[in-house]
Amino acid sequence: MHKKDSSHFELLFNIGELADLVTGSSDLEGFLIRSVELVSRHFDAPVCSIYLYNEISDQLILKATKGLKPDAVNRIHMKPGEGLVGRSFEDLSIIRVGDATKTPGFKYFAEAGEDPYYSFLCVPIRRGVEKIGVLTVQHQDMDYFDISDERAIRAVVTQLAGSIENARLLIELSQTRSDDTQKIPLAFVKGKPATGGYAFGKAVVLNGKKRSVLYDPVAFEEQFTKKDFLRAVEKTTLELKELQKGFAQRLPESASLIFTAHFMILKDKNFIGKMETLIDEGKLPFNAVRKVAARYISIFSSSPHAYMREKAQDVEDLCVRILNNFGSENEADQYEKGSIAIARQVFPSDILKFVSAGIRGIILASGGVTSHVTILARSLQLPLIMTEEAQLLVLPENSRILLDGELGNIYINPGQDTLDLFENQLKVKQLSVTSPIKKQTLTSDNEPVTLLANINLLSEVALARQMNAEGIGLYRTEFPFLIRATFPSEAEQYVIYKKLFDDMKDLPVTVRTLDAGGEKTLAYSDSYKEDNPELGLRSIRFSLRHRDIFEFQIRAMLRAAAGKDNVRIMFPLISSIDEFLEARQIVHDCMNALDKEEIEYNPDVGIGMMIELPSVLETIDEFAKEADFFSVGTNDFIQYMLAADRANKMVADHYIPYHPAVNRGLGKISAAAQKQGIDISVCGEMAHEKEYIPFLLGIGIRILSVDPQFLPMVQKTIMNLSIKDAQNYAEKMMAQTTIKGAKAVLDSWSL
Repeated sequence: MHKKDSSHFELLFNIGELADLVTGSSDLEGFLIRSVELVSRHFDAPVCSIYLYNEISDQLILKATKGLKPDAVNRIHMKPGEGLVGRSFEDLSIIRVGDATKTPGFKYFAEAGEDPYYSFLCVPIRRGVEKIGVLTVQHQDMDYFDISDERAIRAVVTQLAGSIENARLLIELSQTRSDDTQKIPLAFVKGKPATGGYAFGKAVVLNGKKRSVLYDPVAFEEQFTKKDFLRAVEKTTLELKELQKGFAQRLPESASLIFTAHFMILKDKNFIGKMETLIDEGKLPFNAVRKVAARYISIFSSSPHAYMREKAQDVEDLCVRILNNFGSENEADQYEKGSIAIARQVFPSDILKFVSAGIRGIILASGGVTSHVTILARSLQLPLIMTEEAQLLVLPENSRILLDGELGNIYINPGQDTLDLFENQLKVKQLSVTSPIKKQTLTSDNEPVTLLANINLLSEVALARQMNAEGIGLYRTEFPFLIRATFPSEAEQYVIYKKLFDDMKDLPVTVRTLDAGGEKTLAYSDSYKEDNPELGLRSIRFSLRHRDIFEFQIRAMLRAAAGKDNVRIMFPLISSIDEFLEARQIVHDCMNALDKEEIEYNPDVGIGMMIELPSVLETIDEFAKEADFFSVGTNDFIQYMLAADRANKMVADHYIPYHPAVNRGLGKISAAAQKQGIDISVCGEMAHEKEYIPFLLGIGIRILSVDPQFLPMVQKTIMNLSIKDAQNYAEKMMAQTTIKGAKAVLDSWSL
């Protein structure tokens, strides 16, 4: 090994050198180049490089080097965890190896020209919790760097981190804002997923021509008359009726109310009537529409209430339709089947038209989206991604787009390897969804297990039946509340629940009462903004606070269930016996009221509860005596048990389904249900995760409720299990007191 003078550990940058790096550089790139040259000199290393992390592309990019080929700058990209550099960044660890080429995980880049260099030392650059990049040094001698070099490079990076962080942010800002970016072809954009799913197709950029008519003059608009205006209004009315009919067929929960605001505005004499008056006074029809539209949009936009501000979009959509309907053609509505729509903004009314035209996915390049658009896209299984990347709006014609709606990734003109990967994933997913399961699920030792379906929409009932689900274990009732501008009436809810029960015929159906609050905020409710909504007025607490709303829902359920067997009502987020008894009493009060009104209903519905809070554990035996059934919502149960929000990446590592406290809690719940002889099911994500199904069966769970697409995998897993093995496994898991011990037992299990 080559011997070095260890005194170089003391040769850290002094104040003068740091100042000269910052003030003596002509630009940001110059600062980075001077930095690698200085580090290279101090370490007597022929190669020093800086890789900076780009949050948008989620990649580490070579931004400066001394010793590697200059052409490699900006051309070498790595994902976090990829190669030695990516691993150092991902794990925040220093990596020192004597021969990088023979080290597992080493990634070779021919364009770098690093073949002569064997010894490799890299350290992550960070400021607090912020990951910035990686600094590396390399040498042609093997085993050149030692522990003293590790200490020295760590100290050097600490001194440079602040300046490098500023450089990274400014470079990223200039890259995303500069017009020069249009000269660099986009290959990847990191967006925010609004709805899941995958889509691939030709990009169709909606240039806003359709909406610009509301703000910019168009050719020949002065030729139109009042007669043309009235014809356009009539055409718009018929168009909305057709769209409303289409939504009613695709989304029965909407009860054709997507366009209620549009129709109400059309009926307002101060709206269409004012336009007619302005035309009679000599104003051109287009300008009359624009003037009235501007007034309404201004009023709604200035409201402090979110649901009122969303009305401004309804007005804009309606008026754009009227103006576009003056002409005989509407080119903006012609979409190419199988394409990906890219736009700054879409209206709820656009969504069904996209689906009807065969649009496979949507990219919103404005970074924002209304709740209605998100809900509709998700309900119609249309992948939707939001991004601030404006360059997508000027993509060349014939660009091909691959959307990963699960992660929010957008691939522009992806290679065949990437396409093959996603195509295989899609085939597996489609196969699992379209293959019905056997009508009875038995373990390998012939123990029956009931498989139910979780659904959000009535449109999913057909899939549940097609997949041979044995019933609905969880129908989430939130959608009719989220889609409307106010609370749905008893009559509106009755129609929805009646169709659900009729479509499921004699199969069991469990309906969960309104689970509002948290991330499912009702914009029109009078609740104020909460600092911690997950611990606030949500679920059953919201329903008990608003008894009139709760009673409308319960009455609708009871009436819709008349003459049906196997209908059950379930309360979410119960925290005490008192809450459950109060909610149950309201059900009985509703029955008494329906009796007096001589309205038909079902007096024999089961009344149960979701178990999501650890507060129920100490009184679980008493709950089992009061409730007709239990259903465990493992997502919230784990979250509240461990005080770890699984959506928060800062504490995601603490969300541990196999935690000993979770295991024992689930065991205690199951034991109480079995002792009292009531049904217990699991409807959270643990029910469809292969590694946890053996434990659930081992503690006595015999009913699992999952999203329909998971049914084949869950059934296959169960059929390969024996109850005896599952019980032995569960006993081992329950005996563990540490997370490490539970993980070891989990890892030892093999199907």
